[in-house]
Amino acid sequence: MTDSTIPTARLGADGPEVGVQGLGCMGMSFAYGPADAGESRATLERALELGVTLYDTADAYGAGENEKFLSPFFKAHRDEVVIATKFALTVPPDDPTRRIIRNDPPYIRQAVEASLKRLDVDVIDLYYMHRRDVNVPIEETVGVMAELVREGKVKHLGLSEVTGTELRAAQGVHPIAAVQSEWSLFSRDIESGVVPTARDLGITLVPYSPLGRGFLTGSFANADKDLTADDFRRQQPRFTGENAAANVTLLDPVRTVAEAHGASLGQVALAWVQQQSKVHGLPVIPIPGTRKASRVEENAAATRIELTEAELALLEPIAEKVAGDRYADMTFTSAGRE
Repeated sequence: MTDSTIPTARLGADGPEVGVQGLGCMGMSFAYGPADAGESRATLERALELGVTLYDTADAYGAGENEKFLSPFFKAHRDEVVIATKFALTVPPDDPTRRIIRNDPPYIRQAVEASLKRLDVDVIDLYYMHRRDVNVPIEETVGVMAELVREGKVKHLGLSEVTGTELRAAQGVHPIAAVQSEWSLFSRDIESGVVPTARDLGITLVPYSPLGRGFLTGSFANADKDLTADDFRRQQPRFTGENAAANVTLLDPVRTVAEAHGASLGQVALAWVQQQSKVHGLPVIPIPGTRKASRVEENAAATRIELTEAELALLEPIAEKVAGDRYADMTFTSAGRE
């Protein structure tokens, strides 16, 4: 491994080795306002050069447009990348605040065929259930996903925003390679149930929004004032109004640690997430999202930052002081069902 290439970790017990940091691709065509396609393509290429090999998308991102956008990159580098996509969540274009969740077998089969077509691949490397439909037994959902593995349409299975109990039930049906949940200095609810369960079962943790959707980088202080009208973060309680004003002050200890390392706020936030692998004893592969090659370089460099025990202690109280939930409706999250 050279200084410019990140180390690797395994997805689950028998999954592929991937870069210890992945790339969340949602913002390249969805949720975070206008994006430059050329800049996003350059970001994908630079990420691969740095050893980032896990690329995360979903059929819900831009109603399939994100998968279509990524397809040429995946096709050009098919043997070098691990493609992760998801099913189960639909965002109605006429009401971006709504979420429709389906886990029923006919829907799953329809979704996987549509994703395979948009991605223009024969098999999906890692297929996630994006959100949990509590009206469908998780054993039934994972049972259908397991059939997709046997049929050669999917290689490995993942789940997103499930509880520890749900994760254990799913593992009883078919091996789960990865569980994806929000995990950051601002969001630590999964540590009570999901993380220890994943550790016990040999499942890799894939944290999304490890940078607090950009808030932990200091790139914006109030979503209503600093972000465009179509930016998804304006719907999230902790980034607006009095909550945002209170949460900005929580960045002070992050800033202190960053200054000690000559690093950015975002690098410290990412280093903290990466270091949870040692703290909790399981593989942790965060998927920070960005549309800029320079940010990929900055994020990758965070894998080389080692926080001291004193620094971890300084950062420890932040999460319990955060004002506002991570979603307006928490019923769609594992925390809403724990």
